[in-house]
Amino acid sequence: MIICLVIALVAIDQALKLYVRSAFNLGESVKILPFFELCYVENNGMAFGIEWFDKLFLTVFRIIAVGCIAYYIHVLLKRSGQGQPVRTSFLAMLSLVLAGALGNIIDCIFYGKLFGYAGWFYGRVIDMLYFPIITNSAGECLFFRPVFNFADSCITIAVFALIIWFRQDLDTSLTPSKTKTDNEKK
Repeated sequence: MIICLVIALVAIDQALKLYVRSAFNLGESVKILPFFELCYVENNGMAFGIEWFDKLFLTVFRIIAVGCIAYYIHVLLKRSGQGQPVRTSFLAMLSLVLAGALGNIIDCIFYGKLFGYAGWFYGRVIDMLYFPIITNSAGECLFFRPVFNFADSCITIAVFALIIWFRQDLDTSLTPSKTKTDNEKK
């Protein structure tokens, strides 16, 4: 289930990015609703266009993070198979984080080379979702300026859900499992 979910989410993310890149010129947008635009921007940074670190550092960090998340899910599945149940919804939220990170890693690793503007690991992330929720009379956005992508959405939704509804699952899963000592078994 987890592998299928991750593959489906990454496929949706990449399909949207490739569609926007092929159908729009850089900077072009189309208003879908008064508070939603589909547009084409690229960024070198993290979610929502934040740029805090060097591009190569960020890409390598993402790869390491994805490896850690995948290993964490593997450990949880192994524990579940050993009689320590893990909620499916908790695993689904972790899968959303994994899929979102993978989607943006694909951009960073391959897009620079694929589209001919940079080398491996220096690709830009394609963003397309823009929600100018509050605008002034001149049409300038006053609230929620970030442009983001489907992968960012997966990560953001999952992180909020993990914080709000799955804190107990996180605490339990990160606590070393207790094994009975020889004295307790008697």
